[in-house]
Amino acid sequence: MPIYSYKALTADGKTATGIIDAESLKLARQKLRRSGYYPTEISEEKEKKRRLLSTEISLKTLMRQVGIQEVAVATRQLATLVGAGIPLVSSLTALVEQVDNMVLKKVLSQIREKVNEGSSFSNALAEHRKIFGDLFINMVRAGEQSGTLDIVLYRLADFSENQLALRNKIRGTLAYPAIMLLVGLGIVSYLITFVIPKVSKIFEGLEMSLPLVTQVLLGTANALKDFWWIFLLILGGAIYLFKRWRDTPEGRERFDAFVLRTPVAGKLVMKIAVSRFARTLGTLLKSGVPVLVAMDIVKNVLNNRVLTKAVETARESISEGEGISGPLKKCGVFPPLVHHMITVGEQTGELEDMLFRVSDAYENEVETTISNLTAFLEPVMILIMGGFVAFVVLSVLLPILDMTQGLK
Repeated sequence: MPIYSYKALTADGKTATGIIDAESLKLARQKLRRSGYYPTEISEEKEKKRRLLSTEISLKTLMRQVGIQEVAVATRQLATLVGAGIPLVSSLTALVEQVDNMVLKKVLSQIREKVNEGSSFSNALAEHRKIFGDLFINMVRAGEQSGTLDIVLYRLADFSENQLALRNKIRGTLAYPAIMLLVGLGIVSYLITFVIPKVSKIFEGLEMSLPLVTQVLLGTANALKDFWWIFLLILGGAIYLFKRWRDTPEGRERFDAFVLRTPVAGKLVMKIAVSRFARTLGTLLKSGVPVLVAMDIVKNVLNNRVLTKAVETARESISEGEGISGPLKKCGVFPPLVHHMITVGEQTGELEDMLFRVSDAYENEVETTISNLTAFLEPVMILIMGGFVAFVVLSVLLPILDMTQGLK
């Protein structure tokens, strides 16, 4: 479909610019007039530029290049505009002009056109599910039905910003160990590639038996130097086979169960999953989304097949008339604190607030666990690197000492 760039005047005389897609120049003008714009200049994008733009947008949309932060900022701006009493179409128009990301700008333009043609906001969002997701769409639908769209948009912005903050905390805490690991691997690679081969020339031609540690070091270095491509093939093949196995339903379930059973990583994965579960469910229920629909959405944010099956089982029991806490307790997967807090929330009528408290508690535990893990990993990695360097030094010095003693 052709893409047109335009300059137009709004009803209050302000200048607006942007892009619009339409079958023809005439239809593009009609679309702009229906949106409350009076075009002064409109022209089709050049073919090469149009193809490049279309390809870029389709690829970026496919790869989900619209980040959580961009969606959160746009959501908060839209909530502010709608909350101020500005009509939705006008709010979307103002939002399109403020967005810098070309993918999001085009998507919001298409949503605005759908809404202007009579479609509901949630149905227009549903055509871009890869960017907004089921949670966003269903919460907007509930807000439209209850007449509280601005409140729901504020909650969505808070939820997105909270999830982004949690992700940034995890990444920030793990950044230092990751850098140390990369530096360590770089040092090891340098020693094996450049230092050890030079050292090995010292012992060439000597009619003496080398110590075992020296033989191990030289043998490992020579093997890596001569057959590195074999090791890469083996490593690549192992990773490929592992991913194929993990992508199968049975393999994914077994792998996720194994992860949950590991001493440190399992607890951390569980805490992150519980935090997401509680906050997502609380946000959906507080926005008026039915509990069964909310459970369907929540299971998709857990990213663990074992926990997903537990939520699916609980949903079946809830559909038969039970509460939320009982089925979750029967699953035997979630920590006791979760179903105890949910039980109290159901009894007091403050379920959403209890879910938010559970999420806050586990987010704090996640941050503490990662900080403690980082504090533990730093000296361990230093010891490992120091041990390797000591091994190299010992392997070089022992034969030299043997040579000096032989000279005496």
